[in-house]
Amino acid sequence: MSSKKILMITGDFTEDYETMVPFQTLLAVGHTVHAVCPEKKAGDTVATCIHDFEGDQTYTEKRGHNFALNATFDDIDPADYDALVIPGGRAPEYLRLNARVLEMVRHFFDTNKPVAAVCHGAQILTAAGVLKGREVSAYPACKPEVEMAGAAYCEIPIDSAVTDGNLVSAPAWPAHPAWMQQFMALLSK
Repeated sequence: MSSKKILMITGDFTEDYETMVPFQTLLAVGHTVHAVCPEKKAGDTVATCIHDFEGDQTYTEKRGHNFALNATFDDIDPADYDALVIPGGRAPEYLRLNARVLEMVRHFFDTNKPVAAVCHGAQILTAAGVLKGREVSAYPACKPEVEMAGAAYCEIPIDSAVTDGNLVSAPAWPAHPAWMQQFMALLSK
């Protein structure tokens, strides 16, 4: 597989595992990954959170690590990238309000470049209006948004992922092996 240049859009209270694991995995196999956040520059950090499944009706949340950004959001031209990664957590609920984030996301769909979204990352995709007619997985609480966006919500095991065209999506961090495997298969095409 040839090396690709991948954009990761993240923000404060992105899910720790859903940010760090794909970032490090993609670097480990030789890709360049630029992690960015609106209103922040290379060297700044975002606070992450850890969502866990402990038998409650929804996930629990604990403070995670500080994740260092390695590129400046305002300098990004999505045309310079081969693929996009959107982690979940709470960050998508406010990132979806940023017009530039939505513009970047639309670029990857308009040009049919690979996109990987996990958990609440689907909130950004619904706000960008790119899900109509697709099969998509996400954290179960995102199901109504996914369906209102015109997509078919895929109820799959928490450790599974689904690929529809250029989009790989998964319900949460336990799906990392399947999610990254399917995303890397898209990257190799």
